[in-house]
This record gives sequence, structure tokens and C-alpha cells, in this order.
Amino acid sequence: MNQTTCHRIFLVDDHPMMRRGLRQLLELESDFDIIGEAGDGAEALLRVPELQPDLVMLDNNMPSLNGVETLKRLRQQGYEGKILLFTVSDAEEDVRDAMRLGADGYLLKDMEPERLIQQIREALEGDLVISPTLARVLARALRVAPAAPEVELTERERQVLKMIAGGNSNKMIGRKLGITEGTVKVHVKNLLHKLGLRSRVEAAVWALEHERSR
Repeated sequence: MNQTTCHRIFLVDDHPMMRRGLRQLLELESDFDIIGEAGDGAEALLRVPELQPDLVMLDNNMPSLNGVETLKRLRQQGYEGKILLFTVSDAEEDVRDAMRLGADGYLLKDMEPERLIQQIREALEGDLVISPTLARVLARALRVAPAAPEVELTERERQVLKMIAGGNSNKMIGRKLGITEGTVKVHVKNLLHKLGLRSRVEAAVWALEHERSR
């Protein structure tokens, strides 16, 4: 009999009502287990290394220690779990810094609950998740050099790249193209190598910039 994997989640937000509402929403899902909360970044730095959650939901606009700085220090402490910024801030520098410091996603608090649940699951599966309205912000914030003119992608690789730029997970890409998730991962690896890029974030930005320049 298959057992559902239960993902351990830690919430960090300086507003008690927000933490309570988020906890109540996530606890409705059988595969989420809220193992702790923190009201500020300093408390998170103490508790996350001890509890080792699978994912940290991190507000950005907190006094004393904001979310981006907390993210930075958690990574410096050696925490390797998933970290999602979940905030009202769509400031370009915040998005840029979060991605460069190792965030697994940047989500805005105005998103629909169902979409939030989906994005959390995708992040836990290893995908980068970003609120759709931040695509252009991310493109401006994380400009990368265009690939050399001689680089040629296959038609399938171009399809995959376009879908990455659209915020699709590997699973969603596979479903839309009628191929396995494993095959999608191979295409992603190949196109990153050809373009000289390091991550899906850079691939998404490259695609957006290339489209704009055509």
C-alpha cells in the first residue's frame, strides 16, 4: 500500500494572524505537517537548524531581520531544505537577491489558495516557483548574457525552454508535451549546457530577454 509522503513545513512571519491563517490552510492538506512557527528571522535562525523542516515559508517584510537576510543566514548555517519567500513585496532587488541567495521560489501573498498549495508542492519536488506577475521583474533583475549565435537548440528544447519561461514545472511540461518527466529533465539539462546557464531561473530570464530582442 502506498503511503503519502508528509512534508514538514516551518512558517516564519511577524504577523500572528497571517501565520494562523496559513497554518490552517496548509493543515487541510494530508501531505503537509506544520512543525513550527517563528515570529521573526532571529527565531527562525535558532529553530530551523534544530527542526530541519523540508520547507521554510519565509515572509520578507519583517523588522530587524528581513526575509532575504534570514534566507542568506540560513544558507550560511548549512540549511539545505527548500525556502520560499512568501511576501507582499514585489521589489526588483528583493526578487533578485532572493534568487541569487538560494531561494526555491518567490510567491506573493495575493495569490489564490489553491495555486499556493500547487506551488508549494512543485517547490518540494525541486522546481523553482515564482508568481506569474513577477516574470518580467525577474527578467529585469537577473539579466544574463545572450547565448553565442552559433548555439542551436532542437525544436523540443525550444518548446521546453518556452514552458520554463512560462513558469511550468517539469511535470506540467511533460504532461503538455506528452513525454515523461524524466525526459523533460534530460532536455532541461541539455539546453542549460548548450546555453551556458546554471539554473532554470537563468533559462527563464534568457528566454524572456531573447524573445524581447527578436
